[in-house]
Order: sequence, then C-alpha cells, then structure tokens
Amino acid sequence: MTFRRFFGAKDATKPEVRDETTDVPEALEEVDDAAEEVIPEEHDASDWQTRARAVLPTGASTGSKRSEALYGAGDASGPTHYVQAIGCRVTDADGNEYIDCTMALGTVALGYAEPNVTRAVVDAIAAGNVSGLSSVLEVDVAERLCGVIPCADKVQFLKTGAEAIAAAVRLARTYTARELVIAVGYFGWLDWGAEETAGVPEGTRRAVRRVPFDDVAALQAAVDEAGDQLAAIVIEPVIERLPSAEWIAKARELTTALGAVLIFDEIKTGFRLRTGGYQAYADVVPDLAAFGKAMANGYPLASVVGHRDIMDAARKTWISSTLASESSALAAAAAVLAWHDSADVCESLWTIGADMRRAVTTAIEASGIDGVTVDGIDPMWMLRFQDPQREQRFLELSAQHGVLFKRGAYNFPALAHDEDTIREIEGGASAALVDLRDEEADR
Repeated sequence: MTFRRFFGAKDATKPEVRDETTDVPEALEEVDDAAEEVIPEEHDASDWQTRARAVLPTGASTGSKRSEALYGAGDASGPTHYVQAIGCRVTDADGNEYIDCTMALGTVALGYAEPNVTRAVVDAIAAGNVSGLSSVLEVDVAERLCGVIPCADKVQFLKTGAEAIAAAVRLARTYTARELVIAVGYFGWLDWGAEETAGVPEGTRRAVRRVPFDDVAALQAAVDEAGDQLAAIVIEPVIERLPSAEWIAKARELTTALGAVLIFDEIKTGFRLRTGGYQAYADVVPDLAAFGKAMANGYPLASVVGHRDIMDAARKTWISSTLASESSALAAAAAVLAWHDSADVCESLWTIGADMRRAVTTAIEASGIDGVTVDGIDPMWMLRFQDPQREQRFLELSAQHGVLFKRGAYNFPALAHDEDTIREIEGGASAALVDLRDEEADR
C-alpha cells in the first residue's frame, strides 16, 4: 500500500517501531509473502454463507457482520466473507476485490496488514506471545498511553471494548461505593449496559438510567433523581455528530459536584479524532476512559485508563483476563503509537474522510437520486437513506461495482485510502446510484 499522500515519496521513511522482543529475522522475511499463502485455490461465496448459518447461531459471531446487518436483509446478494484484507481492499471468497469503507468497524485506521504493524506482531509471536509472566510490552505501551491520553495516569488492558467500558463502570462503582449509573450511548453486549435484550436480570437494568445524547435538561433531571447514589455518568461522546460544548461541560460539572465518576467511551473516537480521543479534541477531561479499536489497528486490545485514585480501586475488586496482556496485540499498539509519534495520523484521517464524503456527495448529486444524504463528521461519516429498501439495493449495487459501504453508522477513513482509491469510491458510488435510478425508472 502507499502513503505518498501524507509523507511524500512512496519510499518515505516509515515510523520506527521499538523492538521490545527477541530479534527473529526469519520471521520478518516471511511477512511479505504471507498474504499470497492464505487464499485457498477454490471458493464458493454462497457456500460460505450457508455453512456459516449452519454452525453459527446468527451466521456471524460479530453482530454487525451478519448479512442482515451488512445489507438490511438476510437474503441480500452482497459478499459476507473475506479471504484477504490489505490496505483498504478486501478479497471475498470468490476472488472479487472491493474497496472497504468500513475498515473493520473502525478498528483499522492505518490500513489492513500495515507492514510496520505486521512486522511488530510477527516479532512478538515468534518470541512467544504469552507466558506465565507479564510481557515487558504491557508496561511500555501503558507508559506511552499515559503520555498521549489526557486522563490517563494508569492503564489496565483487556481484549474488547465491551470489557473495557464494563471495567470502567466496575471501577467507578467500587471507588464511589454507589451503584447507579447514567448512560448515554452503546456500550457493547455485557449485562451492565445492555438495553432491551433477553437474558439480562431486571435488577441489573434498574441500576442504569439512560438519557438521550446531547440533552442537557434530561441529563440534569436524571442526575437530580439519582442524587448521592450516582456512581458514574458514562458517555459515548460522539454519536453520529459532535456534542454541544454545553452538554459535555454539564456532565463534567455534575459528576464533580456529586463526587461521581465521569467516563468517556473512546472506543471509536480514540486514535481517530485525536490520538488521545475526544477528550484531547475537546479539552474536556473525564475521570476514566475506555479505548480500543484503532488503538491496535485491528488486533484485539482494549484498555481502561484514568485518574490514579480511581484506577487503584482495581485493587479492591477483580478485573482480570488471561490474555489481556498477550504480546502480539500490545506489539500492534506499540507500532500504532509509533505511527502517531511520527505523523499526524488523525489530521490525515479528517482530511481523507472529508475527501471521501465529497466524493460520495458528488456521486449523489450527479445521479439526481433524492432521499440520500451524507452525514456525520469526517473521521466517522454516514450514508443516510430515507428508504431502507433503497439502502439495501444501493449497498448490493455498490458491492457489485467494487465498493463496500457501511449500512448506518459509520464509514471510516484510513491512511490507505489514497487519491486514486477515493476516485474509485466516487466511481463505484456513482455507478450504483445510476443503476438504482434506472432500476426504479423501469418499474
């Protein structure tokens, strides 16, 4: 993949990834050939989907990768399984290549199989990615996170965003010796924060009060009702748009006044709006925050970070995961941090996202299609269709023209989306919209 757009010539120096593992040159020599070895010789895309539905309860272990979530219907005609992902392009089980605008639900901000990240991971694996002792990378990456995240005095690693935000809530409840939580946003599937879903005890639900995003009056009312029983306000700070400064300031003010904990879910916003997340972008510092996704460029790693006194409440409760500090994901995070040290990655993501949005907006305007808009912010943008059936058909058609868009929120730019790629995105969107227009005219 190329990064000429941001760093000049195609052979521009890449960030140096600090070597905290055993030097294994043989492993590095195999990295460039690895992609060619993973693609089976024969494929049958429809067969993969049939096989998946036979052995996976919902057809995909990640909810957003179910066919219904990808396209809006289980019988949609778009691709559902991949065999290779490099840069911003994925290859499906039939050998078809697509430009990916979803970037693995925002977990990848540099590009799939980014060479520096891959080499760091291979080194870590070759040296033994786990043992009965903690990896030195756990300490190294934690120190570096404390240097770039405003609220971070201490760090605890986990594997998923859902775990990290659940750990933050556990820490807040332990620190305050209170139970009630006010929540704004989506925080994963675990019981504490699940909304209307089966299998969650009613008592668990009652301990969480949900309020609308960016609604000052609703937030104030919920805090007044909770009073001195409030343990925390946990906020997803960007939900399809930036919040008002008044709302975020009110959340900070209310938690401080009541001795409660302000928690930001920075799973999507970290290493994307700014390296240090929304808090670094808006200069509003929470007490705790959860990070994940782009922090390790697609490798499974998350963290809860925050004020030392609240983080030290971990000694009074139990937050632990056997593989929380395995070294391959930590090595990926170290390589990502090296990228952010050497270049303004997030500024580039804003620029690329703006270019992607303009390209799709141009395609919409040229097609004459109505009922579809481009919304959101540049590093996390959306295509909005008034008619769900038209949305499904557009997604199917755009895949036929070689571009994968996200249904609903969000499409994510990556450094691998260069100028040529963005032109292809515009071309694919335009062709899909024209096809949609013509199909509708023929009915």
